[in-house]
Amino acid sequence: MNVYEPRKIRNVALVGHSGAGKTTLLEGMLFAAGALTRMGRVEDGNTVSDHDAEEIRRGISVSLSLAPIEWDGVKINVLDTPGYADFIGDLKGALRAADVALFVVSAVDGVEVQTEVAWELAAEAGLPRAIVINKLDRERASFERTLEGLVAAFGTQVAPIQLPIGEEHDFGGIVDLLSRRAYRYGAGAKGEEGDWPEDLAAKAEPYRERLTESVAEADDSLLEKYLEQGELSAEEISQGVRAGLAEAKFTPVLLAAATKPIGADRLSAFIADEFPSPADRPPVVVTTKSGEEQTRPIDPDGPLAALVFKTVSDPYVGRINLFRVFGGKVRPDSTLFNVTRNTEERVGQVFTMRGKDHESVAEVPAGDIGAVAKLSHTVTGDTFGVKSDPATLPGIDLPEPLLAVAIEPRTKGDEDKLSTALHRIQEDDPTLRVERSEETHETVMYGMGEAHIDTMVERMKRKFGVDVVTHPAKVPYKETFNQKVQGFGRHVKQSGGHGQYAVCNIEIEPMPRGSGFEYVDKIFGGSIPNQFIPSVEKGIVKTMAEGVVTSNPMVDIRVTLVDGKFHPVDSSDMAFQIAGSMALRDAASKAGVALLEPIVKVEVLTPESYTGDIIGDFNSKRGRILGMESSGAGRQRIRALVPQAEMTRYAIELRSMTQGRAAFTMTFDHYDEVPQHLAQKIIEEQSRKEKDDS
Repeated sequence: MNVYEPRKIRNVALVGHSGAGKTTLLEGMLFAAGALTRMGRVEDGNTVSDHDAEEIRRGISVSLSLAPIEWDGVKINVLDTPGYADFIGDLKGALRAADVALFVVSAVDGVEVQTEVAWELAAEAGLPRAIVINKLDRERASFERTLEGLVAAFGTQVAPIQLPIGEEHDFGGIVDLLSRRAYRYGAGAKGEEGDWPEDLAAKAEPYRERLTESVAEADDSLLEKYLEQGELSAEEISQGVRAGLAEAKFTPVLLAAATKPIGADRLSAFIADEFPSPADRPPVVVTTKSGEEQTRPIDPDGPLAALVFKTVSDPYVGRINLFRVFGGKVRPDSTLFNVTRNTEERVGQVFTMRGKDHESVAEVPAGDIGAVAKLSHTVTGDTFGVKSDPATLPGIDLPEPLLAVAIEPRTKGDEDKLSTALHRIQEDDPTLRVERSEETHETVMYGMGEAHIDTMVERMKRKFGVDVVTHPAKVPYKETFNQKVQGFGRHVKQSGGHGQYAVCNIEIEPMPRGSGFEYVDKIFGGSIPNQFIPSVEKGIVKTMAEGVVTSNPMVDIRVTLVDGKFHPVDSSDMAFQIAGSMALRDAASKAGVALLEPIVKVEVLTPESYTGDIIGDFNSKRGRILGMESSGAGRQRIRALVPQAEMTRYAIELRSMTQGRAAFTMTFDHYDEVPQHLAQKIIEEQSRKEKDDS
């Protein structure tokens, strides 16, 4: 593939709700550009961007995919993103690498949840936005209804620059409001240009007027001329579209029926002609070694600054890093300095990717997107720069995964393979987190949702040969005492020869939450020799770690050793350890054990319309509302303390409750006592599980 200067490059993130037709639209664009001889179908599993086995099986995109298109001397790097909420990490990576977000909206289903989520993310990033209304050839498709929904959701900056010729099964072409030309489609991928249909002229003029108004509102000089003269020329409208789009003040709406593919050629032409290039975007901000922020232009001759926004494990090539160059250039057979890791990486071949296919390039200059394989240390979010003057690019703000499942290999001998597989898939997907819980002794995988977890489990089996079993992660309960009590431990055995003899009396009293454990020696008169006093403590601590009533550790108690007996021959360290353990169990049998549960602090950011539902749900989960405050843009931030046991599936529940429009964070806060009726159920359930396991 040829090397292009920044002004001849367009970096476009294809975003929108799952099922809107992003992958098929990209297929149509590739076909119209001559990069494909035949269009693939998602249903047949043979599209360029959905090439992963899991994508083919599910029929949805689960991973970010790159496909460059060469159109009329311009290189269009299209980043096809997953539209499913569980894979939002790849969406954020694509928006970080792109210069424009192109939203694909179904003419049947209209504006859906993930479209709104992606819009907010693109707006936060200050990215220009354009929209394609797709599936206009489907039954129940409506251009006007969809356009009304877009304006209602995103404001009057949204304006069509194309109108459909026909609708539903009769959709056969596009009217261009900029050029006042019509494009009709037959069997080929490119429209046949002609005059406006007479029956559409009357309908088109009001839309062209609306387009002119939207363009004028985005540019002060054009607005002044429009108010004076009442109209703008075609060139001025085109200039206004280009300027308004680049400044994210105007959102053009284009049309398509990707399966035909009607409109794919006009979309590519519009991207090449009107979308901002990397050179039209603001200078990039970098942080120097001293912590100072600097702005740098998109200059191929400047110092290197490139960001890795996606990592892929290829079964044949190994690890592949996709990167966007913001300054300088990356060449093959060179050395790259990874500023984030403070290490050098040896580069072999540099290439671009079209789905799973690789195509070598002579260099990747500023503004372009490329890929490199087999780097030893580089992962998503890392910056390539200059060793003598290291500067870091802003990373990718990834969401925190909060759906936890415990995993273990199906085959006992696969522990090492599991460890390797988990490390590799975390490199592929940084929104996945894996931890070893010291409290429950489980390996816990945190994902964005059930589909995310299922995809990672399937990927481990297919790519790394590790079959794993998943189950809900255990809640790390703890035991304690909530009243003062005495315990008696007597361990006496005479079986001929050396016997065992140890007796101890202890007092146990509760301590404040988080105090841990305190051991007090109050032995007088040598009733227990000094060398055995630590032995009693050792036995108590060991039993506390194992749990007395449940298998959960005991905390927040003070144990005082008050009396005891010993035998000059038969007493031993082990005998007093056993006596200490027995004394603790005796105290538990007298006073009963209180169960403690972790309480988490939860913050939910939600549209105001769901506030009542969320507060009601927290109340049903034994939660305590801490406060609520407005967060702007019609959103509320709700803070609450909730038992962790009630939050195990909250990632799924909140998405269902708010149609995916709310987000939350969750952090551990403290331990608190479980209500007695619930504690009894938990104890009985754990006892039953232990019996079943044995």
